[in-house]
Amino acid sequence: MKEKNVNSKTAKPVKAKKAKAETQEKNADSLLVATKKDSTNVLAIEPDCLNAPGNLDAGAVDGDSAGNDAGMPALPTAEQLGITITAGNVGNAGDAGNATGSATGNVPLSATVGDTIIFPVTVSWSVNGSAILVVPTSSANAKGILQLGVSQESSRSVKDGKEMAQITFNYKLVMQDTGNLNIPAMRFEIPTPMGQSLDLRSDSVPIRVDAPFNAMPFIAGGAVGVCVLLAALWRMRKRAHLRAATAAKNAFENALREKMVVLKQRVMVADSREWLLELEGICKEYALHQFGAAEGTAAASAVNLDALVADGKLDGWKPLLEEFAHARYGGGKRDSFENKETWKLAMTLMGIKEED
Repeated sequence: MKEKNVNSKTAKPVKAKKAKAETQEKNADSLLVATKKDSTNVLAIEPDCLNAPGNLDAGAVDGDSAGNDAGMPALPTAEQLGITITAGNVGNAGDAGNATGSATGNVPLSATVGDTIIFPVTVSWSVNGSAILVVPTSSANAKGILQLGVSQESSRSVKDGKEMAQITFNYKLVMQDTGNLNIPAMRFEIPTPMGQSLDLRSDSVPIRVDAPFNAMPFIAGGAVGVCVLLAALWRMRKRAHLRAATAAKNAFENALREKMVVLKQRVMVADSREWLLELEGICKEYALHQFGAAEGTAAASAVNLDALVADGKLDGWKPLLEEFAHARYGGGKRDSFENKETWKLAMTLMGIKEED
């Protein structure tokens, strides 16, 4: 009798373990295949996923390590189910709105503060005859980054003879600060027939945000440079014009000096009247050079010295004009000494210095 009781006590724990294992196998069976009604909303998990190495095996569960309080088995990982999640564009640096670079490559994304970029996160899986529901559970808001919205698009393709499906979530982000920022890891849930959800998480992606290019300093510097260049050109032209005017003035004075020197040499032998009229012609050339453009006179013979004296333009010239009038209107012969004094007065009035 005593031996029977001992056997019954040792048999009870074994029966309890078997009963619990059978319950978990039934629960796992309900997780394996989704009904057609729920095939677009929940994840259908193949049997070999549960039996993959590292997953929870129903025969290995004992009373102290059940999957959860309801007896649910542990869900396989996304990698074991063939589900992948990719943040950013792969192989195309220009698709992410105004950002450049590849989120999955070695070159980080880059943008300018104030830019609005499109940041895609793609979930891919092998179709196996049904679709799954992917629900985003987080936002892309972070320091210096503001999420404006998100859109979703689905597609299918065939790769290596297998039909692959993917859902892409396009996050519309605006860059609000400069520096080395990080687009946070995005979280998603995939519902299963048993009410449990498979959690997915993308990687955090760095992005470099720079200040916008400000062209004003360059424009201002260029404008200042142009002004300085124009001022330098204006000064050069002014100096060149002044040098040309000085050279022309010196050439004219040299020509008058030569004529006056020749006239001085003839003062002793030339006719007094002709000599004075020739001196008057030289004085008219000087007046034409000084005032001809303003007076509208084109030839030296047309210059009216009396009018210029009357206008006060030839100050001190009245005695010299009296000598010219005396010669023009048939006055008496002048002595060579007097003509020489007249020559000296003309030289002084015209500002010509006799060379030594």
